[in-house]
Amino acid sequence: MGMMRQYELVDRVKSYNPNTDEDLLNRAYVYAMRAHGTQKRASGDPFFAHPLEVAGILTDLKLDDATIVAAVLHDTVEDTAATLEEIENLFGPDIRRLVDGLTKIKKLDLVSKKAAQGENFRKLLLAIVDDIRVLLVKLADRLHNMRTLHFVPPEKRLRIAEETIEIYAPLAGRMGMQELREELEELAFRHIKPEAHATVTKRLEEVTVREGRVIGEIEQDLKDKLAASGIQAEVHGRRKRPYSIWKKMERKSVSFEQLSDIFGFRVIVEKPEDCYRVLGLVHMTWPMVPGRYKDYISTPKQNDYRSIHTTVVGPGHSRVELQIRTDAMDRIAEYGIAAHAHYKDGRPGEPIQLADESRAYQWLRRTVDLLAEGDSPEEFLEHTKLELFHDQVFCFTPKGRLIALPRGATPIDFAYAVHTDVGNSAVGAKINGRIAPLLTELQNGDEVEITRAEGQAPPAAWESLVVTGKARAAIRRATRVAVRRQYAGLGRQILERAFTRAEKAFSDEKLKAALKRLARNTVDDVLAAVGRGEMYSGDVVKAVYPDLEPEKRAAGEVRPAGVANGKGWFELGSGDNLKFKLPGEPGADAIPIRGLGRDLPVRFSPQGGAVPGDRIVGILSPGEGVTIYPIQSPALAAFDNEPDRWLDVRWDIDDKVPQRFPARIALKSINEPGSLAQITTTIAEHDGNIDSVQMNRPNPDFTDVTIDLSVWDLKHLSAIISELREKRQISRVERVLG
Repeated sequence: MGMMRQYELVDRVKSYNPNTDEDLLNRAYVYAMRAHGTQKRASGDPFFAHPLEVAGILTDLKLDDATIVAAVLHDTVEDTAATLEEIENLFGPDIRRLVDGLTKIKKLDLVSKKAAQGENFRKLLLAIVDDIRVLLVKLADRLHNMRTLHFVPPEKRLRIAEETIEIYAPLAGRMGMQELREELEELAFRHIKPEAHATVTKRLEEVTVREGRVIGEIEQDLKDKLAASGIQAEVHGRRKRPYSIWKKMERKSVSFEQLSDIFGFRVIVEKPEDCYRVLGLVHMTWPMVPGRYKDYISTPKQNDYRSIHTTVVGPGHSRVELQIRTDAMDRIAEYGIAAHAHYKDGRPGEPIQLADESRAYQWLRRTVDLLAEGDSPEEFLEHTKLELFHDQVFCFTPKGRLIALPRGATPIDFAYAVHTDVGNSAVGAKINGRIAPLLTELQNGDEVEITRAEGQAPPAAWESLVVTGKARAAIRRATRVAVRRQYAGLGRQILERAFTRAEKAFSDEKLKAALKRLARNTVDDVLAAVGRGEMYSGDVVKAVYPDLEPEKRAAGEVRPAGVANGKGWFELGSGDNLKFKLPGEPGADAIPIRGLGRDLPVRFSPQGGAVPGDRIVGILSPGEGVTIYPIQSPALAAFDNEPDRWLDVRWDIDDKVPQRFPARIALKSINEPGSLAQITTTIAEHDGNIDSVQMNRPNPDFTDVTIDLSVWDLKHLSAIISELREKRQISRVERVLG
C-alpha cells in the first residue's frame, strides 16, 4: 500500500465536508512533507507516511479541517526544525494550540514509576481538556502506532502496549469510541499476552466454523420476525473480540466453554420508540435471560452510549446477546465524542462546537477538576483508573439528580460524589426510603438519601471500603486532619501539665514566640509533635523559658521511677511533703482516657488491655500516641529508665454512653467434649464480647485457652472470671496483664 497522496487526503475530507479549505490542507501537506524530509520510520517507510495515516483515520471520523491539519503536522515540532511560531504564522493560532498540546503529550511516559505515571497522566489530561480534538488526534496517532508496533524494538513494544491498554483504550471507551477502543485493546493484547491471544483467537475460529451457520439463521430469523411486524431494521451478527472474551474469562474466572455470549447481534432501527418495539417482539419470541436486560436509552452511560441490551435463549439453545439502537445512537456508539463533531445538516463547513453537550466531555472536565484537588499523583492515578474501568451504577438523590458511580459503590461513595462535606458528615443512609447500612452495595436506580451530623469525621476504616477515588482521597484527607487534631489535643494536655509543673504560664502566644527555636512552623505542629511523642514536653518548656534552671524540679512533682513487686515506686521532687498520688487515681491534671471509640491517639496495651477500675498509667510512644497499661502490668518495667514517657492518666467514663474495654484471660480446661462451648457460652451469657480465642494443648488432658474479650469495667470482668471458676471443666482462670 503506497503512501496517501495529497489529492487523496483532500478528496476524503471533501467527501463529508464539501466546503473544506483545500488550500489549507494542501499547504499543511507540503509543509509537513518538507519538514520531515528523508526521515524514515522503524518500518523503513518515509516518516511522513505516519502523520498522513493518522489524518486518514481521522477522516473516517469525519473531523473538521483544523483537526486533520493538526494530525498532518503533529510530529513536526518534536522531530523536525519546525517551530510553533512558524506554525502559527502559517496556519493560525487554533492549529498552533492543537499541535502544541500534541507535542506536550509526546514527551510523557505514562507507564513509568507510579508517582511519575500519575503526574504524567495528569499532564495528559490537562493537555486534552482545553480542546478535545487533541485527544482525537492522539488516539488516532496511537492507533497507527499500534498497527505498526511489530517494527518497534521488542523492549519498547511492551511499554507502548501497556500504556495503550491501561490509558488510551479506556480513554477512548470513556469518550464513547467503542470501535477505536476495541481495536486498541486487540492490538495491545496481542503484544502483552501473546499466548492468551493466540489461544482465544484459535478457539474463536473453531467456534465460528462450528456455529457460523447458526449465526446466519438467527440473523435471518430476526429479520423475518421484524419485517413481519412492519419494523424497518438492519441486523448484523458479530463475533466478540478476543480481548473482551479473555477479560470476561478472567473477571468471572470461567472457561471458554462456559462463555455464553461469544456472538452478538446489533439491531439498528430508525426511531427510539422502535427500539422498544423490537425488544417486545424479541422477548415474546424467545425466553430472555434474567439479569441481562439493560436499558441505556432511558439512562445513557456516562460516555453518552445509548442502547438496549438483552440476552435471549435463541434457536438451538444458544444464548444470543442483542444490542438494539437507532442509527444516531449507533453513530455515537462507534464514534463517541467524535460524533458530536459531525457537520450540521445543510450547513457543511461549520462543525458543531466540539462535544460541548457531551457527557463524556463533562466527565473529562470533572476528572481534571479533581486533579486540581488530588493529594498526590498516585492517588490521582488510582482515582482515574477506578473511574475508567468500572461498569457504572446510576443512583438518584431524593431531588432526582442522577449520580453515576462505579459498580460496587456504597452510600459513602454516593455521599462523596454529591459533595465532600456530605461525605465527611455522613452518619447513615436511606436507600429507596428504607434505612440501610452505609456499606450496602448500591444497585441501578436506587434512590439514596444521606443522613448527616455536623462535626463528624469519617472513620479511617472507610478508606479501604469505598470504590471511588474521590471518596478515598477525601477520607484520607479527613482522617489525616482528625488524627492530627487528636494528637494536637493530647499534646496540649501534656504541655499544660508540663508548664504547670514548672510553675510557668502556658499560652499559644508564648509558644508562637518559641517556634523558631523548636524548628516548627505552627503552634499546631508543636502540639501534634508532643502528642505523637516526637518532641519531649520538657524541651518545649525550655524553648519558651530558656532561662529556666534545667534540673530544678517543681515541688510536689512525682515521677514514676520504676515498678517493684508489681507496685509503682516514685522519686519525689525536692522540698516535698509526700503529697503524691498514684497514677490512675482521679486527679484534675491527669489526662482523661475514654474507650476505643476514637482511632487514635490512645490505645490499650496489646497484651491484655485495661478496663475501668484498673489503676492505669500512660506511656507515650513516638508516632503512636499513648498506650494505656494497668499499673501492675509487667510490661511497664521496659520503660523504667525513660521517666519522660510516663503520663498521668485517669478514666473518664460517660455513664450515658457505655463503652467496652479490652481484657485478656487465660484458662486451663479439662479435655472433654463441649468444654470450649461451655466457656464461650458462659462469657456470652454474662454479656462479655469475645474478640479472639487461642488454644494450645500441652498434653492430652488439658487445653490452655487464652481469650481476648471486651467488658464494661473491672467489676464486669471479675464477675465473668468468678463465674468461669465455678465450672468443673475449668481448673484455672487468671486475668493476663501484658
